[in-house]
Amino acid sequence: MTITNSAYHSLADVPRVRARASVARMVFERAVGQVPVRVSYPDGRRLGPAAPGIPELRIVRPPAFFARLGRDAKIGFGEAYMAGDWVAAPETDLGDLLTPFARRLATLVPAPLQRLRAFVERRVPSDQENNRHGARRNIAAHYDLGNEMFAAFLDSTMSYSCALFDEQDAAESESVALERAQFRKIDAMLDLARVRAGSRVLEIGCGWGALATRAAARGAHVTAITLSQEQAREARARASAARELVGVQLRDYRDVTGAFDAIVSVEMLEAVGERYWPVFFAQVDRLLAPGGTIAVQTITMAHERMLATRHHYSWIQKYIFPGGIIPSLRAIDDALAGTALRVVRNRELRPHYARTLRTWRQRFIASWPQTRTQGLTEEFRRMWEFYLAYCEAGFAGGYLGVSQLQMRRESA
Repeated sequence: MTITNSAYHSLADVPRVRARASVARMVFERAVGQVPVRVSYPDGRRLGPAAPGIPELRIVRPPAFFARLGRDAKIGFGEAYMAGDWVAAPETDLGDLLTPFARRLATLVPAPLQRLRAFVERRVPSDQENNRHGARRNIAAHYDLGNEMFAAFLDSTMSYSCALFDEQDAAESESVALERAQFRKIDAMLDLARVRAGSRVLEIGCGWGALATRAAARGAHVTAITLSQEQAREARARASAARELVGVQLRDYRDVTGAFDAIVSVEMLEAVGERYWPVFFAQVDRLLAPGGTIAVQTITMAHERMLATRHHYSWIQKYIFPGGIIPSLRAIDDALAGTALRVVRNRELRPHYARTLRTWRQRFIASWPQTRTQGLTEEFRRMWEFYLAYCEAGFAGGYLGVSQLQMRRESA
């Protein structure tokens, strides 16, 4: 999955690699000076404040660590964690360690070097294009890892998106609180889409079926689509008791026909791809019946950050979500410009996602002794720990947001 440590140790002797590793070390150590994080080296040298409670990053193999950063900092940092080149100190939580970096992510690299990013960073590979064939392949790469693996850290609803917590959850265990918060999120989305008895509902990206079955419990008639065979299998099983109200289809959103009173999509827009955002919204505009309502939950980022990073290949795209790109709220408005649809309500859930992700990570770690029996490797464990902590830090640090958007036609 990654270049081995032995390969990186030998590459460290190549002059060009050594030079780039030296630059990477300079940039990294400068960045450490800007954040409340302590860094320790195997020889005992330390950087950063020594105050109690400061999160500590321990570099285990400096040559391999800096060689990876020199090759591609955005991807190399995560790969170095996967390989064990660096770890969080025993008393440090990985999410707490990454959050200070996330808060300053836009300014950690000096401005002169930022201007060179177009020359040193890799562009998103063409094979991650989200045409019909590519979208199915991209979705399968993540969501078809196996329902058992996801069940190990998700709650009983198998909801794989931001939950909505409230004060009542404080008295509950994290397991109970997560389940309640996921049902609360689902109900909030159904309310936003004005789903009621008799509503014709389209869910785009139905996951494992929790929202579709909840909508059916209201008496709605639901068409639920996904590109994941594993998700479709589980969603059909969950919907079996309401089969006359829920139909689960393996279908691309571009191939849906019909008219719907409510269209709901929860954190699927990130998998559509920038090129296809206008296509997506033109399609839902065609499918929405007169007087209908759309509810979209999506992760967001600031528009200028999206523009600066949209063509550059990231660790998340390489290892977790091929073809994925997070929109900005402005990009969504721009994509709606070719339709009659407009955002009429926006509910921001950013702090809720940091808590959701931390709970998932804790459950993932706790369940690993059982999960690893599915043939998964230690590198896979580190990859998923980093992914969940990396995303948690993005929300906790304010780099990412998440919105529940209600959309209606201007004339409605």
